[in-house]
Amino acid sequence: MEIFIKTSQFLLSLSIVILLHEAGHFAFAKIFKTRVEKFYLFFDPWFSLLKKKVGETEYGLGWLPLGGYVKISGMIDESMDKEAMKLPPQPWEFRSKPGWQRLLIMLGGVTVNFLLALVIYALVLFTWGESYISTKSLTAGIMVDSVAMDMGLRNGDKILSIDGKETDNVFLIAHDIVVNDAQTIQIERDGNLMEIDVPERIIAPLLKVTHPILPRLPFYIQDFGKDSPAKKAGMEINDRIIGVNGTSIQYWDQFKDIVPNYKDQTAVITVLRNEKDTLNLNVAVTSDAKIGVMIDLNFARFYDEKIVHYTFLQSIPAGINKGFRTVSSYLKQLKLLFKPETKAYESIGGFLKIGSIFSPVWDWQSFWSMTAFLSIILAVMNILPIPALDGGHVAFLLFEMITGRKPGDKFMEYAQITGMVIILTLLVYANGNDIIQLFKK
Repeated sequence: MEIFIKTSQFLLSLSIVILLHEAGHFAFAKIFKTRVEKFYLFFDPWFSLLKKKVGETEYGLGWLPLGGYVKISGMIDESMDKEAMKLPPQPWEFRSKPGWQRLLIMLGGVTVNFLLALVIYALVLFTWGESYISTKSLTAGIMVDSVAMDMGLRNGDKILSIDGKETDNVFLIAHDIVVNDAQTIQIERDGNLMEIDVPERIIAPLLKVTHPILPRLPFYIQDFGKDSPAKKAGMEINDRIIGVNGTSIQYWDQFKDIVPNYKDQTAVITVLRNEKDTLNLNVAVTSDAKIGVMIDLNFARFYDEKIVHYTFLQSIPAGINKGFRTVSSYLKQLKLLFKPETKAYESIGGFLKIGSIFSPVWDWQSFWSMTAFLSIILAVMNILPIPALDGGHVAFLLFEMITGRKPGDKFMEYAQITGMVIILTLLVYANGNDIIQLFKK
């Protein structure tokens, strides 16, 4: 069910951002009386799932969810309709329009995507506000995975600042380290102030994990897995694990450190039930050090959650600000791809990685936030100056407008082919990374 919900959210979100992207091209083409032959959500090689011609435009639904397209008359695009380009230019064709009109048609998609993200962010802030767990409220400090531990952090550390600047949102600590090229982290450990150096080699591993740093949590059981040894032993939802074989524990990370010592054995696990009854249960630990339980990750249950509420008028500038911050963050992450020493290219993912970010339950706040982020990704990726993308067409148009020299049709044809090869290569690489990571789990 979880996979179905994530996939449904991903496909709906992708459909919204692609449909509106293509609608941006379509709208500007219509404003400038340019004929649009096709308007498709998803690609339709060999056949389409649905299609209907209305006026001069065929509207359709393709079967390959790698994007969408509008086929504009008189333009060399992914359709590679070279025969039409051999005919004399017609007044309704793209190639017959002034340069500034062609430029606006090509920028229509990314413009709509960017504006869509700003609108969504504003409405999300107005409807739900902005909530986060403050680092200052983490009386028990943080819990870290192996990547953050390799960086020098430890369970129970209290993050004070990054490069001397306070960071208030615990969920943005790893993000700020990566995108701001952090050099040092100031922490408190066991009452002592310390400074941790951030090695450059840690950037690539940080990019690969979702939550390397989280608030430290007590181990309350939220649910059980299939054939759970813990459930068979008598554990119940909301039980708190407080000991293993006589060793007292307070936090989840302590349990994770201890339980591997009892692989393929039966361990006596102590739980606190209803905050008053202490029970000792004999639990079979699996060969991969699991007992078949899921921890309660409702951080607001254990720490004060800050919620910033916005009126409708306040949400507009706040949404715009959040949109620009997200674009800036995404561009900084893209820059890391051009620094081989960070190995950021290893973290590139495809549809499986993007889909996995969606919530396992249908959460409208999370859905719309992810849709805004996807819209920004689509806008940024499309404006890159790669032939076959909007940015490639924009680059050639700007060259024409500045020099007065129009690139030849043959050149545009080869550029389009080159761009499509680059894009397909990136798609294969990104989704190949997903598959490799899937088999590594």
